[in-house]
Parts: sequence; structure tokens; C-alpha cells
Amino acid sequence: MGGTPEKGVLEWYYDALPTNCVAWWLCPGCTGAGYPKYACKPSAETGYANLAVFYGACSLDCLFCQNWHYRSMSQKSSPTVSAGKLAEKVDSRVPCICFFGGDPSVQMPHALKTSQIALSKAEIDKRILRICWETNGNMLREFAEKAALLSFRSGGVAKFDLKAWDDNLHRALCGVSNKATFENFEMIGSRYFGDRLEVPVLTASTLLVPGYVNVTEVANIARFIAAIDSRIPYTLLAYHPQYMMKDLPTTSRKQAYECLKAAGKHLEKVRIGNIHLLA
Repeated sequence: MGGTPEKGVLEWYYDALPTNCVAWWLCPGCTGAGYPKYACKPSAETGYANLAVFYGACSLDCLFCQNWHYRSMSQKSSPTVSAGKLAEKVDSRVPCICFFGGDPSVQMPHALKTSQIALSKAEIDKRILRICWETNGNMLREFAEKAALLSFRSGGVAKFDLKAWDDNLHRALCGVSNKATFENFEMIGSRYFGDRLEVPVLTASTLLVPGYVNVTEVANIARFIAAIDSRIPYTLLAYHPQYMMKDLPTTSRKQAYECLKAAGKHLEKVRIGNIHLLA
């Protein structure tokens, strides 16, 4: 069974820095933010790599999943890697680990143990090592707290994908309630965000699914984020037809910029990601 420190269902690879991560515009590896405490260089960490950990499971079942191929991992004969073995992949070329997928939310014991082992070695070697997360946030609060603390102490970033504000819409599109996601986001933002502004410990993104995630949804999400701290960065992402919703078009330029304007009324840092996909 995956998700324990002994067995994680995952794939890993070295992703050369700077990366095309959703949070690249505030990431030390891509911008040099937080140098010299959290970044190896005052600009992009060219010559270094991120250890990208792609988990083969998820706590949501989104009809529009952009990484639906994670499901095939559980069908492989030997897909598991221990936390100790994965931590060994972190060497002097690797100043950050990013857990994503699928989603790390259902394999948090494995991700947390990997982080702890790798960070202990980095501290001995006096190397920078940031712990980052790309997650739907639908995890046990105790795991969210531990993940946030690791990111906060190491200079890493927790990126939450806030998929929909309306809980009924979220249930229809993703199969579960969004309650845990928003509660975990609020907890991390309230507890840590204001104490480390040079590298934001928390950021959010929303996929603009045509016909579903509209201006009203985005405005409500932005208002929620602003109530925690209006400086929390927010990225709006263009939709690409995938998985069960291949019949939808890509996000229109009109929708994207209307959502950008709506979010900008509440937040100081909003941008549109993957603009090249806009119709």
C-alpha cells in the first residue's frame, strides 16, 4: 500500500531551474527571492534542479483533471519508493523539492518523512533546501500544519489549487467538499504568511474552467484570500480540455481578463498563467 514512509506510489525526476511552476514568479529558484537565506543565487538558480515528486494518487476526482495520467501508476508492477531512498536523490545540485501529482495530500506521511530526512542532511551540509507543495489542500489538518511549517522554515512555498468557491459546484466537479481545503488555506495564511514576506509561504491558483468557474467564483475566492491577507499571490490558469471534459473549449481571453479584474479588486498580486492557451 502506498502513502507510508516505507512505500510511496510516485515518480520523480530532476526539473532544471528555473522551472515553469505555477508559482515561479515568487519562487526563490526562479527569481532569487530571499537570497542569500533561501536562494543559492540573487537571480534564477540556473545550473541547479528541483527534485520533482509526482505522486500517483489524489484525494479529489476532478472531471477536468489536468494530470489524469497519475492513475496509471498504481497499475505498474513496482511503483513504490521509500522516503529514505527518495531523500537520497537530493544532492548539492538540488536546492528544492516539490511534491505534486496526482496530489501529495493522500501520501503525506511519505512526503513529510522524505522532507525531514533530506532537510536534516542539508542542515549538516549547510546547504539550502526548500520544501514546496502543489496541492488541492484536501488533507488532514495535522498534515497541513506540518507541511506548512516545513515550507516556512526552509523558504519553500505551499501552492493551493482553489478549484471552486461554491461547495455544490466543487462537489459536482471534484467529487468532494471544499471545506478542508479552505480551512487549511486559512490556517496556513493566518499563522505564517505575514511572518515571511520576502518569499511568500502561501499562494493560490484557480483553473478557469469555461462555463463553470466564472467571474463570480473567482471574486468570491479572491475575497476569501484577501480576508486572510491581501498580499497573498493568486494565479489564474487557462483551461486546456482534458480527461472527462474534453468537449470544453480553452479559456477565452475575455473570461480570463474579466476574472483578473475581479480578483484585482481584492488582492494586490494577481496574474494570469499560461496565457498562450487563451482562446
